[in-house]
Amino acid sequence: MTLAPLLAAPPVIQLHVAAAVGALVLGFAQFAIRRGTPRHRLVGRLWVGLMAVVALSSFWISGLRQVGPFSWIHVLSVATLVLLWRAVRYARMRRVAAHRWAMIGLFAGGLVITGLFTLLPGRLMHTVLFGPPVTRIADR
Repeated sequence: MTLAPLLAAPPVIQLHVAAAVGALVLGFAQFAIRRGTPRHRLVGRLWVGLMAVVALSSFWISGLRQVGPFSWIHVLSVATLVLLWRAVRYARMRRVAAHRWAMIGLFAGGLVITGLFTLLPGRLMHTVLFGPPVTRIADR
């Protein structure tokens, strides 16, 4: 593992990764916290803020470029922002089950599954965690 590629990346990518890692840690912590307590609400607010930073910062990251400066991942960013708004609205309306499932869906789909795609070879986080890709002699 080496942080060098991440430290060499543009600031928006560093912000994006820091917010995503923070949201991942807080998301797992939230599962251990008793629901409905002031601590649950505080961690939830922080998590929503971090997820908003992750989604919004993605619009300034355009490495995949499939449609102009955007890619399929930006559709997920828009969906994340909409679902964050809905999940918070559900909580304020005391629709606990709808809030719970919206948040679980955001955590699983918008953070964990999407995050796994960043571990594909050739992606920055793959290089950070597993090192640079190995080149074969025939590729040199």
